[in-house]
Amino acid sequence: MGFSEIIEGIGKVLDAVGVVAIVGGTVAAVVLASRGLLRREADVYRRFRRFLGRSILLGLELLVAADIIRTVAVTPTLDSVAVLAAIVVIRTFLSWSLEVEITGRWPWQKAPAAPTAADEPAG
Repeated sequence: MGFSEIIEGIGKVLDAVGVVAIVGGTVAAVVLASRGLLRREADVYRRFRRFLGRSILLGLELLVAADIIRTVAVTPTLDSVAVLAAIVVIRTFLSWSLEVEITGRWPWQKAPAAPTAADEPAG
């Protein structure tokens, strides 16, 4: 077994882990949302979307990593790198879109600071 076969195998394992992250996250999100609905909890839909979005983000990142490993390490031709670049751009756009949906801000924006006692009006 040569280097190329090992790297190809690692890429396939990462692909599988990415798919498992998406499918497993979807199943877990549905189960948690169903349980929340049965208990009549508040914000079930928002928590469902956040959990599902994070699962998809994780899966997409693993799939991108697998594509990078397989393309750069196994077949570094100009065509394969161009296809990889297109895939990474599309998946990055999807990741950013999901991040905005989940958090309400772009990935590079800081989270809003929690109010402190100094921020409270005097009185």
